[in-house]
Amino acid sequence: MHDMAAKSDDRDARTRERILYLLKTKGPQPASTLAQKLRLTAMAVRQHLYRFNEEGLVEFTDERRPVGRPARIWRLTQRAASRFPESHAELTLEMISAIRAAFGEEGLDRLLRERTRRQLKDYGPRMKEAGPELINRVRALSEIRTGQGYMSECIAQPDGTILLAENHCPICVAAESCQGLCREELSLFREVLGKKATVERTDHILAGARRCAYVICPARG
Repeated sequence: MHDMAAKSDDRDARTRERILYLLKTKGPQPASTLAQKLRLTAMAVRQHLYRFNEEGLVEFTDERRPVGRPARIWRLTQRAASRFPESHAELTLEMISAIRAAFGEEGLDRLLRERTRRQLKDYGPRMKEAGPELINRVRALSEIRTGQGYMSECIAQPDGTILLAENHCPICVAAESCQGLCREELSLFREVLGKKATVERTDHILAGARRCAYVICPARG
């Protein structure tokens, strides 16, 4: 009996984490959509969502529809961010503050450029394996970033562009203190993908978006 209860608790815990993950990576959505993706009943998913709501992890808005009742759309709150890993945030903030105090903004910028140089070196072998085709290079970059905790996705768009979406930022606290990290990230992507691609950031977590997203196009000419 005890084993059955333990297994039920484990299933509930996994379901809860999967719901949070879907809201994190796919954005706001109704319980019915979550239920389809999880192969659960909408009622079961709503029970978890209302519990999350009591814990302050999710919130909802009721959207009017042309026909029928309003749709209840669920989204993560800022408090839910604590459920996703943040890489050594306190130590990183202390280091940024110390470098800024000792060497000024110019010294901090030099450090960030050196970090980018090292990232380029680390990414190099994987990108070389991906070959020259842009979609394969973006996929390889997305896999690297996912391995580093960014929950990255590579999505080919109907118009021929490629969307690189990062649903989590494991260095977000540091980036809030040192926005040069975001600048260097864009520089890194442009360098890694090469001169045959253009990269533009369209969504930015620090600007209030739920994710960072980049539109990548083959360069003209």
